[in-house]
Amino acid sequence: MVDSLPSTRLDRDSYLGIHAVNIYVKDQQRSREFYVEKLGFDVAFDASLQSGQRWLAVAPPDGTAVLALIAPDPSSREYKLIGRSTGITFVAENVLAKYEEWRRRGVRFLSTPRLRRVEYRRPASAEGDAEARPIWGGVFTRFRDIDGNTFRLAGFDVVNREIEAQRKRVADRLEAERRAARELEIAKQVQARLFPQRQPFLSSLEYAGICVQARQVGGDYHDYLDLGRGRFGLVIADIAGKGMAAALLMANLQANLRSQSATASEQPELFLRHVNRLFYENTDESAYATLFFGEYEDETQMLRYANCGHLAGLVIRSSGHVDRLESTCTVVGLFKDWVSQLEQLRLMPGDLLALYTDGITESFNDADEEYGEARLVDALRRSADQSPESIITFIVEEVRRFSREQHDDITLIVARCRVP
Repeated sequence: MVDSLPSTRLDRDSYLGIHAVNIYVKDQQRSREFYVEKLGFDVAFDASLQSGQRWLAVAPPDGTAVLALIAPDPSSREYKLIGRSTGITFVAENVLAKYEEWRRRGVRFLSTPRLRRVEYRRPASAEGDAEARPIWGGVFTRFRDIDGNTFRLAGFDVVNREIEAQRKRVADRLEAERRAARELEIAKQVQARLFPQRQPFLSSLEYAGICVQARQVGGDYHDYLDLGRGRFGLVIADIAGKGMAAALLMANLQANLRSQSATASEQPELFLRHVNRLFYENTDESAYATLFFGEYEDETQMLRYANCGHLAGLVIRSSGHVDRLESTCTVVGLFKDWVSQLEQLRLMPGDLLALYTDGITESFNDADEEYGEARLVDALRRSADQSPESIITFIVEEVRRFSREQHDDITLIVARCRVP
């Protein structure tokens, strides 16, 4: 009785399988042509050994074992085994179809396929007679190769059922992967709409931003908020986590920021407390985000900002001096009772402001060296005379050359105070 299809099991403590079964033949090349051209087998390997012997093996289209075709010396004991029963059974899903196919190609069969079925009887019950039920069944025939070696060709009900079950599992998996890929593509399109679709005009500031995701969706976020009366909000955030879960939290944070932005200009501390409360109440207790919020006033070029556990913003002054906009309060969403604190500074004509996530500074190369803040500052200085869009392109390309493989989302906002 055949219990199941042969398969490679890699969930065991150790692997054990059949590599090759020896078949003794008179002429390897002639046998190779028979197995390949008439039976449709593949050549598993065909090589010449240092001894001058040919190492040749063929394999059926399915399964893991191969047949080693060995041409022994005529004086050897193995030579006498040519033309005998090999004891090997090939299993086919449709024996009748395989029988007709091989017979048309000239394969010699010893009999037509025959059906065999073994039954057992249940003991008689109180309600009636004993019941006969099949335990297994199959179709069998035998054939010879070109040297007269005989093999069995068989098909078993249990094998065919397992084949169908495997096909269904494969089809179900492919369908699930197709649906998942489609849903991920929809999520990517939806998330793309969450990023800024327009840029409010400011007479004293030119700016640009980008988010290059490591996966199809991610947890980095940047935004521009029109706060009215010549005030403008710059936001960059990094959600804890990656993938779809981080993308959902990012959408939640974006909704909180935009829904509460009406109070941002007059009461920025209250605005941030509301954002924290909503994020805390609407997410899992372990969810949080680092966030940098900056409110820029177009007329005075004043920047009020709150750095909520985020990486330090960088202001590259026209003189080359660097101001680091350090953390002013803790992360968003982790604590219910949360207090924000704002700092402020004035941007002067020619000054450059850079906000970024750790996908830039924590990118690493083959030597496990991080790109780091120092390299970012140097890149900003070297590209300071370019437009914000060109600066962003320059830095992203440099980070990619440095790390070669992107492991995290890369998000960057660059703004420059215009020279009158």
